[in-house]
Amino acid sequence: MSAAVDERVTDEIEALEAILMNDVVIKRVGEVPDIIETVVHPSTGDDIDQQFVCVTLEVKLTPEYPDTSPVVTLRNPRGLDDELISTINSQIRGKLSDCLGQPVVFELIELIRENLTESNLPSGQCVICLYGFSDGDVFIKTQCYHHFHSHCLANHLIAGKKYYKEELDKLPLWQQVSAPAYQQTCPVCRCTVSCDVESLKKAPPPMDSVSAPPFCLTAELKDLQKKMAALLAEQVAKGGVVGIGDTGPPPLTITTPADNEIDEASNGSPGGSQDMKAEAVGEARQNGNGSNNNSAPGSPQARAAYRGPYRGFNRRGKPGRRGARGGAR
Repeated sequence: MSAAVDERVTDEIEALEAILMNDVVIKRVGEVPDIIETVVHPSTGDDIDQQFVCVTLEVKLTPEYPDTSPVVTLRNPRGLDDELISTINSQIRGKLSDCLGQPVVFELIELIRENLTESNLPSGQCVICLYGFSDGDVFIKTQCYHHFHSHCLANHLIAGKKYYKEELDKLPLWQQVSAPAYQQTCPVCRCTVSCDVESLKKAPPPMDSVSAPPFCLTAELKDLQKKMAALLAEQVAKGGVVGIGDTGPPPLTITTPADNEIDEASNGSPGGSQDMKAEAVGEARQNGNGSNNNSAPGSPQARAAYRGPYRGFNRRGKPGRRGARGGAR
């Protein structure tokens, strides 16, 4: 925009500030208006609690505005699905074409407000139960303009507090004392919210959840199961799944001295084979010296079974020296 501001633009901005007051933000580059921004709500009179949807309108003025159309953007829609946003954007393009040559910002605000008033019911799904919002549902709007069935949000907050206490109990006492107190948060944006859980618990469950037909395994789901089973089999064959199809030894094997003897005997013989090793293991286990006995490491049974070289300490506490006390050094 040029340094000389069009008088039509100046009059429009003064009118917007007089009507919307603090609800409109005018961003300037120097002394020149650049962006007009405002949050549009449905018309509900003075009952703000009944405003369930909103959207932020951003109008970037072009240098030749209003003789050219500004750049209009809808940001941060709350309670509005993509279809409704697309409809509003289409109407905005038509309004810009019809009002070319004259200020259009207030016209855009009214156009959006009319759409929001007609659709002043959250569209889409409750992210907790994944059911939509229907007539007769009891739902709540959080401070961050996200919507949930009251029944669902109550269950979510109760479960969140229970999980917080369980995790807090796992901490040592000194960390529990310094841990922050439990805080309710929005399931969507994690902003801090304040809700009366006791009153939310009294709300009925969503209408769609009550009237929903029972689950049925359709042909489509069966086909999906087959595809997932084939994918899992392929991943197992390639070793991409831990714990399935692994025929090798476990990561940690607890053995006894008798098992070590068997391994040394089988590995030391030139003609040793897996069959001989298996036979030796079977004989050892029949004699009670296998890996399934209950002799603890260091017990007399374990020491008696060990036949390897001595690697202990002598009386002077020097490792590896077997000479008698006072012997030649």
